[in-house]
Amino acid sequence: MPLSRSVSMTSLSGLPPWEDEGLPVEDLLLFEVAWEVTNKVGGIYTVIQTKSKITVDEWGENYFLMGPYYEHNCKTQVEVCEAPNPAIKKTMDCLSSSGCQVRFGRWLIEGCPYVILFDIGAAAWNLDRWKGEFWDTCGIGLPFHDREANDALIFGSMVAWFFKELTDQLQDMPNVIAHFHEWQAGAGLILCRSRKVPMATIFTTHATLLGRYLCAGNVDFYNNLDKFNIDKEAGDRQIYHRYCLERAAVHCSHVFSTVSQITAVEADHILHRKPDVVTPNGLNVKKFSAMHEFQNLHSTNKAKIQEFVRGHFYGHLDFNLEKTLYFFIAGRYEFSNKGADIFLESLSRLNYLLRVHKSDMTVVVFFIMPAKTNNFNVETLKGQAVRKQLWDTAHSVKEKFGKRLYESLLKGEIPDMNKILDRDDFTIMKRAIYATQRHSLPPVTTHNMLEDSTDPILSNVRRIGLFNARTDRVKIVFHPEFLSSTSPLLPMDYEEFVRGCHLGVFPSYYEPWGYTPGECTVMGIPSVTTNLSGFGCFVEEHVSDPAAYGIYIVDRRFRAADESCNQLTHFMFAFCQQTRRQRIIQRNRTERLSDLLDWKYLGRFYMHARHLALSRAFPDKFKMDQAAPPHPEGFRYPRPSSVPPSPSVSLHSTPHHSDEEDENEEPYDEEEEAERDRQNIKAPFSLGVMPVGKKKHANLF
Repeated sequence: MPLSRSVSMTSLSGLPPWEDEGLPVEDLLLFEVAWEVTNKVGGIYTVIQTKSKITVDEWGENYFLMGPYYEHNCKTQVEVCEAPNPAIKKTMDCLSSSGCQVRFGRWLIEGCPYVILFDIGAAAWNLDRWKGEFWDTCGIGLPFHDREANDALIFGSMVAWFFKELTDQLQDMPNVIAHFHEWQAGAGLILCRSRKVPMATIFTTHATLLGRYLCAGNVDFYNNLDKFNIDKEAGDRQIYHRYCLERAAVHCSHVFSTVSQITAVEADHILHRKPDVVTPNGLNVKKFSAMHEFQNLHSTNKAKIQEFVRGHFYGHLDFNLEKTLYFFIAGRYEFSNKGADIFLESLSRLNYLLRVHKSDMTVVVFFIMPAKTNNFNVETLKGQAVRKQLWDTAHSVKEKFGKRLYESLLKGEIPDMNKILDRDDFTIMKRAIYATQRHSLPPVTTHNMLEDSTDPILSNVRRIGLFNARTDRVKIVFHPEFLSSTSPLLPMDYEEFVRGCHLGVFPSYYEPWGYTPGECTVMGIPSVTTNLSGFGCFVEEHVSDPAAYGIYIVDRRFRAADESCNQLTHFMFAFCQQTRRQRIIQRNRTERLSDLLDWKYLGRFYMHARHLALSRAFPDKFKMDQAAPPHPEGFRYPRPSSVPPSPSVSLHSTPHHSDEEDENEEPYDEEEEAERDRQNIKAPFSLGVMPVGKKKHANLF
């Protein structure tokens, strides 16, 4: 049956409808295999979890996720039930009768997809036999001390066994598509292909193993991609067996995909195969969307952050909170990979610029990166206690003041302001003021660090000398734990915290995709990313002037580190120069890009990968013209035409009051500009040749 060249999708507010016949999903079964199904380890968990809703909407009862069984995860996330498909139930019974435990249920996330979970521990007695079979099959040996690789082989062997039994029963109707994510699932793909299991396979690498290791070692990675001795580098890092497993999975799959163009370049050099499709990571925008209230949510959550700042900087709160901006960086504690190194250096330069220009703006920067700690910092806890005591004191005096004022007005008298508060009231207030005095600087970190002397962030803070002194216009708060609404220090969830900040800064050196700036975008918060992150490359391709929409892209690929650092400093300094009105307009524009990151749009790349895999695995049943390789032609959001789009173009030479308005500013109409964007956005993209009757638009931007 012929496969259509276009992809179906519900029309989004900024994207035109896209027509397609669609795959005959009633005659297909789709399986996604990943180590992070119901098992949160990293970003792949977010990819699968957020994508499940649109996949279930498309595939219904024919979509299944496969992952490892962990009792604590299953009890809290999975509703165990019987498999409705007779063939799957019979296959599970076959594995169970052979001593392998398999669970079936619904994953309690949006969409409630079916999950098939394999008990690794219960099947571990087969490990030696399966290692031998794997060596005989592909010549890859796994060392006994690598627990993760051994678990991946057990998982893969069970998955391959499952697919062999299932396809034997189905007899080619319905056909099976299996999508494997990352090297941990690669063993299953290799075994399925070596045993000639009749199914279409897709392998997606979200980041190459060796690439992550090399970048963590401060190697000039992207300028030397073609110079590395790959086998030697993998061997030197004792991951050669993992690298071989990953590379074999890449070459065995019918379709190979990566999550971004920058990772595609990396995979071509390291894994020696060009990806067939790039499948960008999306978000469930409906979950993050706050309709037209996101500006109000920013104000509400900013007030919560301000309460923390009042306590943390007690005794040194000589800066105006209404002229304070909140920046943050968050993610795994990979100091160089996540760009924390150039971020700290840029903050030092930003502090210098703000002081030289005598700016009245203050920047409070949060580092949200989990590190080894043993408890909260006593000084930080004391700060929040002092803040609460001051609040209670002020509230008590206010009640007395209000009562006496009320009684005086009832008598028809104007109260004597010198008598309305007695000596005891003044004594209480003086004691409260004295309690706020401190002889030390506000702490840089909120917790007691176990490795304080060698911690990369703290070591660099000492180097640049940003110790939260009164003269510093940039203040640093290192919160070495993920945020939680139950925290006694900063009782906010991550989403609330992001909404309350003004700018997210993620100048990553190695970031195959990068969910953090994407989350900022859908919540209407401007962010900084780089052209070495998948997200940054994606935005550059689809948005004509990213900075106008609140996404600043630092060039870390073609500039030296010092030049990139200066560029980041310039972006942050220009942001500090914006008026409050300019920031509001920019947040409106940022939030408008959320459609671009919705799975309803990005899910079409996965649809295309399935089309392609079926056409290669079953060429007699599924036809697809592969004369011209598919090339996504991205539409581009136009440059906004109202208020000057870039702070660097429209701002004064020195910072000024954030609430001050410029009388010469052009009028701005959010609805009018949004409608103009919708009219100017180009058709999303075509997969290979254009559908008959559709004209190819010229690239106007």
